[in-house]
Amino acid sequence: MKLFIRKKFTLYALLATPLFAVAQSNTTTSGGGVNSIPTAVPFLNITPDSRSGAMGDAGVALSPDVNANYWNPAKLAFLQNNHELSASYSPWLRHLVPDVSLSYLSYAYKIDERNTLGASLRYFNLGSIQLIDDNQTDQGSYNPNEFALDVSFARKFGDNLSLGLQARYIYSNFSNGGFVAGSRQTNKAGNAVAAGVSLYYTKPYADNSTFAFGANISNIGTKISYSDNGPSYFLPANLKLGVANTWGIDDLNKFSLAFDVNKLLVPTPPIRNSDGDITSGHDDNVSVPAGIFQSFGDAPGGFSEELKEFTLSPGAEYMYNNLLAIRAGYFYENAQKGGRHYATTGFGVVYKDFRFDFSYLIASQQNSPLANTLRFTLSASFGGTTNADIR
Repeated sequence: MKLFIRKKFTLYALLATPLFAVAQSNTTTSGGGVNSIPTAVPFLNITPDSRSGAMGDAGVALSPDVNANYWNPAKLAFLQNNHELSASYSPWLRHLVPDVSLSYLSYAYKIDERNTLGASLRYFNLGSIQLIDDNQTDQGSYNPNEFALDVSFARKFGDNLSLGLQARYIYSNFSNGGFVAGSRQTNKAGNAVAAGVSLYYTKPYADNSTFAFGANISNIGTKISYSDNGPSYFLPANLKLGVANTWGIDDLNKFSLAFDVNKLLVPTPPIRNSDGDITSGHDDNVSVPAGIFQSFGDAPGGFSEELKEFTLSPGAEYMYNNLLAIRAGYFYENAQKGGRHYATTGFGVVYKDFRFDFSYLIASQQNSPLANTLRFTLSASFGGTTNADIR
């Protein structure tokens, strides 16, 4: 079955594959090419906030803010305020489609000096889609959507280390209640649960400088299915590792560098011949635990291809008087594994207990459906330390 979105952009639904693909641009909903490693609900790994969005999608080791609920829940233990709240919005793939968007709401509550609770909601709206059958008959329209609800807990261990745990509920609805083409299986919304673990280490050194390391393993959970007795798909289990360093130049000026490495913890599809037999790689029809371990050594092209499955995100941030931030970064993904590569820039401003952040993605419109992507984030801090660093 084909799905048509306004302005004649054709989408192929999850009835056939968990990767929503924009046919005219050969693009998945995450912005990568259709040669990306396939998973369900790829929206879970889209950068939601403007600060990291302006720094090449680097964020696992950046100084803590409330959006650590996404990047590294362990960082929540180092928040300076008793309450922090943030709302983010991004029109998505707007170079291709007019009404797809990602919204993100994040909250953190500092229980005491060691323990912090967090919660977040991410909502992915795929706009209004018109359905037609194989005879080009209008089957009406509907609004597919996905969301994820998270609850996080972070605890400090000493002055420099914290650990975090996260539980996640995922809902993914691409169905209008019809039947899967070629079968009598009924379409349905997909549901899944997942968990994550994270670590954050930060250490001041020299004169007013700080080093930090972060790690986050997320989306470890059940497979998700979109039809009765139909196939189940992997969640985008993911490993983020990162470092960051901040230098206090003087009382008014700070400069930070961050670098993230990211890898999906799901099996790479093998190469098969016309009979369906595997000629290179490993069988990807495995359990979730087996898929995680297999993901480090199952690329059909061997070790050299395995290295291509890592994405790289360097980013920089300059801050003046904890009131104004200027940011830039770069994101790189190998062409054989999705091919996303773009520069980013943005800024942040603080007014009393409020902070506004903006980011802009710079890419060629001919080569990237993510070109001109905008993100907007508004944050508020209240209770505890006021006028905290813009971070």
